[in-house]
Amino acid sequence: MPLMTGKEYLESMRKLKLQVYMFGKKIENPVDDPILRPSLNSVKATYDLAQMPEYEDLMTAIDPVSGKRINRFSHIHRSTEDLIKKVKMQRLLGQKTASCFQRCVGMDAFNSEFSTTYDIDKACGTKYHERFLKYLTFCQENDLTVDGAMTDPKGDRSLAPHQQVDPDLFLHVVERRADGVVVRGAKAHQTGIINSQEVIVMPTIALTPEDKDYAISFAVPTDTKGIFMIIGRQSCDTRKSEGTELDVGNSEFGGVEALTIFDDVFVPNDRIFLNGETEFAGVLVERFAGYHRQSYGGCKVGVGDVLIGAAAVAADFNGAAKASHVKDKLIEMTHLNETLYCCGIACSAEGTPTESGNYMIDLLLANVCKQNVTRFPYEITRLAEDIAGGLMVTAPSEKDLRDPKIGKYVEKYLRGVHSVSTENRLRILRLIENLTLGTAAVGYRTESMHGAGSPQAQRIMIARQGNLNMKKKLAKEIAKIKE
Repeated sequence: MPLMTGKEYLESMRKLKLQVYMFGKKIENPVDDPILRPSLNSVKATYDLAQMPEYEDLMTAIDPVSGKRINRFSHIHRSTEDLIKKVKMQRLLGQKTASCFQRCVGMDAFNSEFSTTYDIDKACGTKYHERFLKYLTFCQENDLTVDGAMTDPKGDRSLAPHQQVDPDLFLHVVERRADGVVVRGAKAHQTGIINSQEVIVMPTIALTPEDKDYAISFAVPTDTKGIFMIIGRQSCDTRKSEGTELDVGNSEFGGVEALTIFDDVFVPNDRIFLNGETEFAGVLVERFAGYHRQSYGGCKVGVGDVLIGAAAVAADFNGAAKASHVKDKLIEMTHLNETLYCCGIACSAEGTPTESGNYMIDLLLANVCKQNVTRFPYEITRLAEDIAGGLMVTAPSEKDLRDPKIGKYVEKYLRGVHSVSTENRLRILRLIENLTLGTAAVGYRTESMHGAGSPQAQRIMIARQGNLNMKKKLAKEIAKIKE
């Protein structure tokens, strides 16, 4: 089939029988729930933009196997140009949605599985790569949104998976059958799972032979029997159900996370891509982490563009745009944001081919990219809040602004520059609140810290990839040290 339209994507989601729970109740219609719908709209944007000629080069690609045009989110990177276009596409979508658009994890899982299954087959004589290619073709031909599920709850971090008091704290195989396996466990912080038709599950850490049952990777439809999704709370989330567009800040787009339960889920053999080969669990994790850390050099930069713009508009509306310190803060925000983009482009441009035929980013630079993302958005956020002023968190509600009795006082006393309406001033402040403190903060500020691994995870990789011995050798040669 051709590329799906946004409308067709919505129709496909309505057909799913997802088990979604929020606030202690089952959500019978996640597509139209006012709290959940903005997150669905963000994914819909990836389909809408792919239909627009001006974005075709970034949003789509020609698959070299089928020769067909596919959405870039289901594309296998075949060159450094593909890697660079990925980052540019992510920045574009961040600019258009000012939120998490949720398909990056699936794209990064595709590319990680592509090379890893190839390597497993070469080493072990398995048929995982052939299975994966069939699954990939299925997803490409149907233009599916696929979630990537890696993060386990982990329980006691000092213990290996097989040592946990509760074995289910890492997802694992509980039954092996001739036609497949049964798995039990959970995946935490699953961004976009409720807006995906499929999910690729991967291990979360490197494993030892004792953890064989935990070395499992597979793909299943998100409405498979035994899968339950419990929505995570976000600051200001219930504002979306109040019918007050202004108070939401970003009323059209958003992101949502869920704790996803796999309660004795059956996985058929043709959907299994790793099954007990513990020596390759860490390989898959490292490759996925690298790709996903590259992603943050695009998506977070696009959202940063919106936040910088919002801070500049707030300065205009406050009458402070000409102040030298405000100008300097906007320059600093731009400097930090573009530095993140430089890292995303650099690790892409320095990518190299794998034996399987797809391209891997430079792992050192990808981890440097994400390490910067754990810091710079926090400073960008601080500066935006500084420029916006305290009204960002003390402004009355939209209902107060509309009230026949007290609305005129809100209008009168919260006006900034006289030529700008109080409503517009409040709108830009609510957008900044949304990006820094509200529901979008999960997809910008807080996710910048923990998404794709915590800061220490990147520092471990930087230490591993930094080649300190080579640097010592360079210094000794220049210093004429002979040993």
